[in-house]
Amino acid sequence: MADYILVMKNITKEFPGVKALDNVNLEVERGEIHALVGENGAGKSTLMNVLSGTYPYGSYTGDIIYNGEVCQFNTLKDSEKLGIVIIHQELALIPELSIGENMFLGNERKGRFGIDWDRTFHEARIHMDQVGLKDDEHTLIKDIGTGKQQLVEIAKALSKNVKLLILDEPTSSLNEEDSRMLLNLLLEFKKQGMTSIIISHKLNEIAYVADRITVVRDGSTIETIDNHDRTVDEDRIIRGMVGRELSDRFPKRVPNISSEIALEVKNWTVHHPVYTEKVVDDNVSFHVRKGEIVGFSGLQGAGRTELAMSIFGHAYGTGISGQLFINGKEVHLTNERKAIEAGLAYVTEDRKGNGLILPQTIAVNTTMARLDKVCSGGVIDTVRENVVAEEYREKLKTKTPSVQQAAGNLSGGNQQKVLLAKWMFADSDVLILDEPTRGIDVGAKYEIYCIMNDLVAQGKSVIMISSEMPEILGMCDRVYVMNEGKVVAEMDIADASQEKIMAAILKSEKKEEEKQV
Repeated sequence: MADYILVMKNITKEFPGVKALDNVNLEVERGEIHALVGENGAGKSTLMNVLSGTYPYGSYTGDIIYNGEVCQFNTLKDSEKLGIVIIHQELALIPELSIGENMFLGNERKGRFGIDWDRTFHEARIHMDQVGLKDDEHTLIKDIGTGKQQLVEIAKALSKNVKLLILDEPTSSLNEEDSRMLLNLLLEFKKQGMTSIIISHKLNEIAYVADRITVVRDGSTIETIDNHDRTVDEDRIIRGMVGRELSDRFPKRVPNISSEIALEVKNWTVHHPVYTEKVVDDNVSFHVRKGEIVGFSGLQGAGRTELAMSIFGHAYGTGISGQLFINGKEVHLTNERKAIEAGLAYVTEDRKGNGLILPQTIAVNTTMARLDKVCSGGVIDTVRENVVAEEYREKLKTKTPSVQQAAGNLSGGNQQKVLLAKWMFADSDVLILDEPTRGIDVGAKYEIYCIMNDLVAQGKSVIMISSEMPEILGMCDRVYVMNEGKVVAEMDIADASQEKIMAAILKSEKKEEEKQV
């Protein structure tokens, strides 16, 4: 008979006008890694917020049975006292504080005269060693990468004597190497008896790490799939998530690429905005034709985002040099407004932080890049604004009851559609899409891909930065490979493969090492 550490029975949670969870059931066996999958807005995070006490007892119906006892959590502290710890997708770390300080924030190690700092940093070192984090415990969070910050969050959970660890999209902002390291860490914790629940859209990672997989769709439990032998059928998971067959992960497109070059960059060099002697992008040259999707592949830290932002009105960097041509004419785009007026768009990878104003409505977010198009006499015509937003809601199939809904209330996939709508309304000719499908499910990804195909079919050009090589290979016509701020290879997609891309990166690193010797 199965030993369940957690049973959630008939959980129902409603928000105004929306039933987010409808009699959801979840059973998690002690010592297993249990995956929770579903489309954005399916209710996965809501269910975990119910479990952790973020949504307190009384705000939902149903029962939480943990270690055989019915629990009624009213705060995060209540669940943490019993060893249930949740790590959210947006990391809750303070950049200006050290690793050790962050680890015990709100859970301070107290002495006779306040915080016992010797004990704080000693215990921080113990938990950092458990997760394989070699940095000094006094190092500031802002001075370590995203992968290490994720490890700090896990070490922080260990400091709370975690028994059930919940991770919400833990690898969404990590490269493949850091992602695999984190997944292997979960497998190691499993050997030590820890139970984990992982929410992820990356089905290959789920197949690699999960013992069982529960599929949720539209706030309801669809099925739980056994994966102890690691032979789960990804198509079965997708079918459960989206309620239909997805015969191809990438929509078909017959390329109609013009010989005309829409954008060309020559000898582009960018220096770090603070450490001005540091070269972030070094003598980069590339071009994109009208009707073409060009991909940029590379490891984290390769300089792709910095390149894109510096091109988009010098939004990043200092000491920028090189030439930028749009439709064959050299331009000098020294701010974002000039970039927009020149027909450039930059769809940021950080849609919540930099792409959208979350408390504002969908209508406001849709039009804010080109307010002049909805203004009359210097005053915003809200009727026109709503009409525009409604047009793009229908065109992009954004799931929302109204364009007056706050953007922050939408799922990740629908937020991404609003961000795309913003730049489509700006009527941009060249769209730079930075990680356009990060943190969204397979169904929403497919819809984003279809939008990209529609854009290039209209003669527009798309530059896509992605850390997912299958996405680059499935959507692009050509690919530039970057490493350490340089373009190290250019390939037609017919000649490209994951192996060739990685080989180009490794070969460039070897050349650099030989130069230094």
